[in-house]
Amino acid sequence: MEALISSPFTHPPPWSINVSSSIRIHVKKKITANINSLPKHTTPLTCQVIITTQHDQIKKNNYFKKKPVLAIIFNAFDRFISTFLDPSPLRPSLDPEHVLSGHYAPVEELPPTACEVMGGGGPLPRCLDGAYIRNGPNPRLIPNGPYHLYDGDGMLHVLRISHGKPTTFCSRHVYTHKHAVEGEAGYPFVPSPFASCNGGVAASMARLMLILARIVAGKFDPLNQGFGTANTSVALFRGIGIFALCESDLPYRVKVTEEGDIATLGRHYFHESNKPFLNMTAHPKTDQETGEAFAYRYNVSPPYLSFFRIGSDGRKQKDVHIYSIKKCTMIHDFGVTKNFAIFPDSQIVVNPLWVLGGRSPVGIDSSKIQRIGFIPRYATDESEMWWIESPGLNVLHCVNAWEEDGGATIVVVATNASKVEKIFESFHSSELRMEKITINVNAKTVERNLLSTTFLELGAVNPAYAAKKNRYVYAAIIGSKALIGMVKIDLSLANEDGRDCIVASHLYGPGCCGSEPSFVPREPDNPTAEEDDGYLITYLHDENNGESKFLVMDAKSDALDVIFAVKLPRRIPFGFHGLFVSETDLEKV
Repeated sequence: MEALISSPFTHPPPWSINVSSSIRIHVKKKITANINSLPKHTTPLTCQVIITTQHDQIKKNNYFKKKPVLAIIFNAFDRFISTFLDPSPLRPSLDPEHVLSGHYAPVEELPPTACEVMGGGGPLPRCLDGAYIRNGPNPRLIPNGPYHLYDGDGMLHVLRISHGKPTTFCSRHVYTHKHAVEGEAGYPFVPSPFASCNGGVAASMARLMLILARIVAGKFDPLNQGFGTANTSVALFRGIGIFALCESDLPYRVKVTEEGDIATLGRHYFHESNKPFLNMTAHPKTDQETGEAFAYRYNVSPPYLSFFRIGSDGRKQKDVHIYSIKKCTMIHDFGVTKNFAIFPDSQIVVNPLWVLGGRSPVGIDSSKIQRIGFIPRYATDESEMWWIESPGLNVLHCVNAWEEDGGATIVVVATNASKVEKIFESFHSSELRMEKITINVNAKTVERNLLSTTFLELGAVNPAYAAKKNRYVYAAIIGSKALIGMVKIDLSLANEDGRDCIVASHLYGPGCCGSEPSFVPREPDNPTAEEDDGYLITYLHDENNGESKFLVMDAKSDALDVIFAVKLPRRIPFGFHGLFVSETDLEKV
């Protein structure tokens, strides 16, 4: 945490003092401070130092903020539910004291702050000029009741690089409707499908009634303004914008400013004004050649799946409703090839009626037979869609997909949750492994090859090979509590004998937690460049010394060598998906 001197500043001043990972010092009264340690514009303060934990102080600050009378009443009822109706103790995966600890502890916003390459190295490769943006859950307000890792408000951590030099780093929340109404109430009340209804029948029904009361009172407007966190991923639609996404809401458009800050521009409808839609996937697929984006949304009522396209002009096209899915499936990701969109129909389902039984509406249907569905990507209806059963395949992320043999073969590289029933407890316990899945289009058969026995997630490829046959995949290694390293996989080694296809790996060391890798080609405009000629970039936090870094790794090296490291001005928590946006693309959006 940090030691902060109370002041009128919105963000922690640059002269904040780091003291430890669990303590924050807050100034309450005046004592004389050393004027030589303060910026010129700062007047000396006098203070009385009181030590509290970060979570206690945040809760205290939120409680004593001036609030409307209705907010005070609603918040009191919510605290009653958390105190008397929720089970005690909470399961570890739903206990905020457990979930929001260590690498996962939230941080406050940070304005653009200077940073530099460690050890005086540099300059960074010029292909890295632009911005690296990573999204992840970071609750603005610490919850009193059940909380799941997926619930936190989206926070974007942005490193700006210019002329081979890292210039600034900043962290900003995505200013969603949830962020606004909870800020006004001073209380985290927006419901979560993963946590809010896990406390039994009484707690679940009480929370639903309280949410309805807030809606009727005009304090929350989920139907018109959404309720999502925008905490999952970042997407670039070239010439249109940069978006922060989660699958329970529409994307929020954001912009990197000239000062290196990142601003929320608003919830984005893609010009769909006649029949505005409510949500879309956090993993749209863009075609670099046509400028189109392909996306979908799943629904809790028929049609349970709707597929659509966003044109190069940024306008959403007509929905293709898919009725051959017979119940709401939580399809987190999908694949797109030159001619097809590919949908995994897993055992992860959504059933709103489960709430009546005091359980989360999101869960596992172990009786369901998993399938993979294929539909032409320019289809106007689902008449040409076909499905193949694929028992045991519960896909979480599709890394890449392409066609071979003139379209007679489709290949998908994806992560599969071997123990899908554990998927909402932790990544590690769900045993995520990466597979190469080969589909014979004519025979309608599936062949699966395990690429490694190592638990892997958050895979990436050279973006020039998206929807095209590629050889190399890069992925994060899943440890028991953190992402502990990175690997390089050679898909050409995949075969029926189960050979491990990892050809390079890099472990961060004890106490370190990494992030999703992103691949940046060394010569992005050179069509003859080798596929792995480039750099892997990611964020890393080291609990041993409290430092966070931006790493640049050589993708061609045998050990994925770190060739540059940028020390970040403060800790960066665990997050989900990131995106590198080049200087050229930044100028166009």
